[in-house]
Amino acid sequence: MESSSLKQDQRSQASDLESMVVRFAGDSGDGIQLTGSQFAVSTALSGSDLATFPDFPAEIRAPAGTTFGVSAFQINFGSGVVKTAGDEPDVLVALNPAALKVNLPILREGGLVIVDTGTFVDRNLKKAKYESNPLKDGSLDAYRKIEIDISRLTLEAVKDSGLGKKDALRCKNLWSLGLMLWLFGRKRKPIFDWLEQKFAKVESIRDANIAALNAGHAYGETTELSANFTGFRIGPSELAPGTYRTVTGSQALAWGLVAGSHLSGLPLVYGSYPITPASPILHLLSQMKQFGVVTFQAEDEIAAVCSAIGASYAGSLGVTSSSGPGIALKAEAIGLALSVELPLVVVSSQRGGPSTGLPTKTEQSDLYQALYGRNGDAPVPVIAPRSPGDCFFMAIEAVRIALKYMTPVILLTDGYLANAAEPWLLPDIDTLDPIPVTQRTTPPEQGRAFNPFERDPVTLARTWAVPGTPGLEHRIGGLEKSYDTGHISYDHENHQKMTDVRQAKVAGIADDIPEQTTEGGEQSGALAVVGWGSTYGPIYHAVIRARAEGLAVSHIHLRHLNPLPRNLGNLFDGFDRILVPEMNTGQLVTVLRDRLLIDTIPLNKVSGQPFKISEILDAIRDELLAKAAE
Repeated sequence: MESSSLKQDQRSQASDLESMVVRFAGDSGDGIQLTGSQFAVSTALSGSDLATFPDFPAEIRAPAGTTFGVSAFQINFGSGVVKTAGDEPDVLVALNPAALKVNLPILREGGLVIVDTGTFVDRNLKKAKYESNPLKDGSLDAYRKIEIDISRLTLEAVKDSGLGKKDALRCKNLWSLGLMLWLFGRKRKPIFDWLEQKFAKVESIRDANIAALNAGHAYGETTELSANFTGFRIGPSELAPGTYRTVTGSQALAWGLVAGSHLSGLPLVYGSYPITPASPILHLLSQMKQFGVVTFQAEDEIAAVCSAIGASYAGSLGVTSSSGPGIALKAEAIGLALSVELPLVVVSSQRGGPSTGLPTKTEQSDLYQALYGRNGDAPVPVIAPRSPGDCFFMAIEAVRIALKYMTPVILLTDGYLANAAEPWLLPDIDTLDPIPVTQRTTPPEQGRAFNPFERDPVTLARTWAVPGTPGLEHRIGGLEKSYDTGHISYDHENHQKMTDVRQAKVAGIADDIPEQTTEGGEQSGALAVVGWGSTYGPIYHAVIRARAEGLAVSHIHLRHLNPLPRNLGNLFDGFDRILVPEMNTGQLVTVLRDRLLIDTIPLNKVSGQPFKISEILDAIRDELLAKAAE
């Protein structure tokens, strides 16, 4: 039942709210990710803007009931612009003591906590390292709370399903979801439709989950909860007209690669080896054979990238992906693709730490690896999307650059972007620019040998001839090639020339990308906050809040990291201070000092969690305060 502390504050609960942050948490076996994602679907269909953050452990199955096994899903939704999953949850749904212990510290003071009292037994309290029951010892006095025996009510709801107790209890996530749908006035039909499709062949599980969902919703409507607690009202967001769907970064990236294949007219060959958090791209592309996609799950990372290089050599669009450890293994082969100058898209989904590190946590610690992580002088273009939806367009950009300049391209995403979701306006594929591809078919004049390293005078891209084309037979390999003939060459002057031209080719891409501008604020001023990748959302909101306070701050966000936009140095010159938030120990700071000879102020975070808006906002205030004191 509801606690008395919940009854004391009705006015604010009944008011229309601009946004709300909700966090579901429970054991890894409680279906938390499913619950959160389905709540996100219903919320999106209600017209709210939203951003999600799945937060789960790396262990396949940590001991049940322990803090190591806690899985969480956070969603921020509202009637305004939403670009992050939120700083502090307003509502926490905790399905066991361990979930409460792990997540209560981040719940805002005065927030609402909903707990399953049926799990707060001595055995579970000991597993979570509680010395006393937090529901009784005053630990929750700073919060509003709803205490419900969700486990018992779930068993009652599904008692006619024929399921055993263990399977019946697995439905409690749907019971909780039903309650939350009532709490926020969200529709159940999208969840019904999903359950009908998901469990079409297992009627007992389908019917049990539907019964649990309805029971949780009815509990909110028909018990004294509805008499004393009016729920929350959040209106729809004013989104641009069009067709939207909820999309994760992995989904958008996979679709963007297929779109790049379509725009270029080339078949897509994807060679990959499973690794968190890059694996979903392989899963998604393997279901797109109807679009001419060929997927190959290799026995290891090296075989995966080499298969993609072979596909490009044969005239297809070769793509591979991995996370930091796998990109390290692919490094030699990426150097091969650079040496033979073949188009190759390499997707790097960054995660926390070296070696195995934090496989399910996010980080931006592979920028050095992307820029410098190969032997010899081996420059490659590096780009980074800024949001889940932007992964679609940056995948197309990676394809465009790779094909136009005959070069490997590294696209840096991360665990947060890969798993997070947002509403995405479906683009009209007919409005996207085609990607021209020139594969040579005419042999050289009689008496002249074919040189596969003849170059376009503007892009410096070499000629691309598909093996087997009459008169264009050739061989390529990792040894240095003659600029004039394409044959193996050990000549020192030739190696200098080939090294210089490969560098010039990548540097010249700066003339083919947009000039940098600010995302928000003036083109000059006291402070610029510079970000890349998934820091976009928290920087965006922090700058907006700072400007609302009258602070002179602008937001600059980089999507092209090598080469940098050609006007970036001039843009930076207009600011007194430059703050660079990164989820690493200051890698972009080093790159900017190296390339532009400027000193910037690092703001680093390597906790495995994305930046909070408040962390960046506090840093903005501190820097402007320090400048005022000079």
